Amino acid sequence: MFTMRTSLKIFLGVVLFFASAYAADPAFAQDAAPGASAALERALDDVSGDGQPLSTTLQILIVMGLMTILPSLILMMTSFTRIIIVLSILRHALGLQQTPPNQVLLGLALFLSMFVMAPQIEQINEQAIAPYSADEIGLTEAIEKSGTIMHGFMAKQTRQSDLKLFMELSNKDGFASAEEIPFSIMLPAFITSELKTAFQIGFLIFLPFLIIDLVVAAVLMALGMMMLSPVIISMPFKLLLFVMIDGWALTMGSLAGSFAV
Repeated sequence: MFTMRTSLKIFLGVVLFFASAYAADPAFAQDAAPGASAALERALDDVSGDGQPLSTTLQILIVMGLMTILPSLILMMTSFTRIIIVLSILRHALGLQQTPPNQVLLGLALFLSMFVMAPQIEQINEQAIAPYSADEIGLTEAIEKSGTIMHGFMAKQTRQSDLKLFMELSNKDGFASAEEIPFSIMLPAFITSELKTAFQIGFLIFLPFLIIDLVVAAVLMALGMMMLSPVIISMPFKLLLFVMIDGWALTMGSLAGSFAV
């Protein structure tokens, strides 16, 4: 019979399993689920304090809290923000309103983010999840090691100008290296830098499709068809151009290659 505690284990175990198994090699992937399960079991015991099972109310609060925090972590601390913005701009540049659907764009952004973040996922699994599940390190140390890895990823993607801006706003400076910059400065600087980069890439993607719109509008104006929408006429030409140059492969490859490793 399933209890709330069992449901919590299944929910978090699936998340930890896919995070570790995705980055690991096939031989290690077979042991990813037991390691994640052991880490989850220890985490629950640590939270409960003396090893006693958590009450149903606290278990519900933990599940709801994780469901609330997880999207924010995906959006704000990974490559997801840049990817989803560029894909959205690409859809608008093609003149398509709901194709591909939002669910498809989110799926593409999510799995491309997992591809880009694979080295970090593997490091977190090797340095935090696996040692914690083996009872070699504590929960606090596991969290600190995971945070250090994510901090390093964000530092590589963040512009110095954005870091300087938030250092000035917080009246903190004099950091000898990027590793010393606290998350309170790194996170907003990283998000700002990702937004700027995403719009720059989106602008370059938008230009060729804008030229097609202008050419079609000029031709329609010359033919006296001013009441006919240029967007409707130019859409097939934009789709044809996008398919001929293998646009999806170019877009995905360019996005994945835009991240510093």
